[in-house]
Amino acid sequence: MKHGMKVSDRLSSVPVSGIRRMFDLAKPDSVNLGLGEPDLAPPEEAVEGMKAAADAGRNGYSPTAGIPELRAAVAERYSRYNPSLEGGNVVITPSGSTALLEVSQGFVDPGDEVLVPSPGFVIYAPHARLAGGRPVEYRLSEGDFQPDMDHIQSMITGDTKMIVVNNPSNPTGGVLTEESRGALADIAADRDVMILSDEVYEPYVYEGEHLSFLPYLDRSVVVGGFSKMMAVTGWRLGFAFAGKEAAEALVKMQYHVCASPGTPAMYGVLGALPSIDPYLEGARRAYRRRRDLITERIGEIDGMDMVPPRGAFYAFPSYDLKMSSQDLANELAGAGLICTPGSAFGSFGEKHLRFSYAASEERIERGMDILADVMRRLRREGA
Repeated sequence: MKHGMKVSDRLSSVPVSGIRRMFDLAKPDSVNLGLGEPDLAPPEEAVEGMKAAADAGRNGYSPTAGIPELRAAVAERYSRYNPSLEGGNVVITPSGSTALLEVSQGFVDPGDEVLVPSPGFVIYAPHARLAGGRPVEYRLSEGDFQPDMDHIQSMITGDTKMIVVNNPSNPTGGVLTEESRGALADIAADRDVMILSDEVYEPYVYEGEHLSFLPYLDRSVVVGGFSKMMAVTGWRLGFAFAGKEAAEALVKMQYHVCASPGTPAMYGVLGALPSIDPYLEGARRAYRRRRDLITERIGEIDGMDMVPPRGAFYAFPSYDLKMSSQDLANELAGAGLICTPGSAFGSFGEKHLRFSYAASEERIERGMDILADVMRRLRREGA
């Protein structure tokens, strides 16, 4: 490649997502439990609201931070976690992933260190690198997947700028305890680092309650999204909460990323948000049934182990074979089951697999049949 068309070192340093790579191996009739995409229908109010906005000619640019009515509605909904929230604390973004990118671009300088959970979602470390920073993995405990506070403390240096938290977690389904949240908030205050809390799975906690970082906006930015909440992943619409000055910085960053979020989609989610609770109760019931099903099926397989996930819609079992998670995922793909190797989520994700149970119970049953067969065969072969 000529020098003038050489890809930047920043982009070259970022690997292709291990999630996407698995789909290249998929047969047309594979059972796909690899992608975290809700299979539920969106709320009717959302679809009708988006159609009505487009029909009414609301197809132009919006304010960079999103329409004021939606910013206020998001602040109102999440005031359960922080009663002082206002529309000025909210930036509507074109997807939760974009919000995460804008935070890293807006707050991380070259040379800054960013602590990222391992196992953790695949974009946290690349976002740090793309901002010129250096991602540093911190370990989650096995089983309930809580942040290892001693490990975090040992990783913090004078260059540490940010700790990324994902609650509920993708890929583990782990949910922060009150003790974990308090300890992270204390570390952030004591060591003068900021928290970036990815809470896009906030609606899906099955036992206990969601513990947000919204009470700590003096040292946190909290990211959420409508994709998982309303099953509208293709609309690409999310949001970020921040203190007023930090929110203004994100608006400035967002202008240079996209000018503004999509207008009709914002009116769509605005139409559904005030009455979303019955929809979410139904979605939680469906996902909890599926969680219980996949937990039961995995528990019956010799050589696999998993504590029932308390949030999101992912199962992240460990296994006792000698082979790597990538090799095991390849074996499963060859047998017709698509999942994601634990190594895609960081070095501490090795010897795990991620399965999404945002899929029908029939698909989960078929997928677990394949998993049981392959594990039986591999154990017989001494793999």
